[in-house]
Amino acid sequence: MSAFGTHVTTEDVSMQINVSGHHVEVTESMRDYVISKLERLSNHHDRITNTHVILSVDKLEQKAEATLHVSGKDIFADATDPDLYTAIDSLADKLDRQLIKHKEKMRSHR
Repeated sequence: MSAFGTHVTTEDVSMQINVSGHHVEVTESMRDYVISKLERLSNHHDRITNTHVILSVDKLEQKAEATLHVSGKDIFADATDPDLYTAIDSLADKLDRQLIKHKEKMRSHR
């Protein structure tokens, strides 16, 4: 299992992203791709403190899963696809939708 940790800072938002692999070697390009996809999440929610991403391979299935730590909640999503980069895209889309939903809930409770 290999792991990379990166601290991403965009404008006034700071987010720790950890990328690790299970039965797959996480290359620099994979790590950069994950970071580029997850950076857009900070546009929806500025209180993402930590993100842990696990990339894994099981026979012909490529899986990407992530846990986001935001104020008041942990958000989990996973995606599988024959292509790992497509799984990462799907994962980012799922997390994006969940973050928007969480933010709307937080607004309606105020």
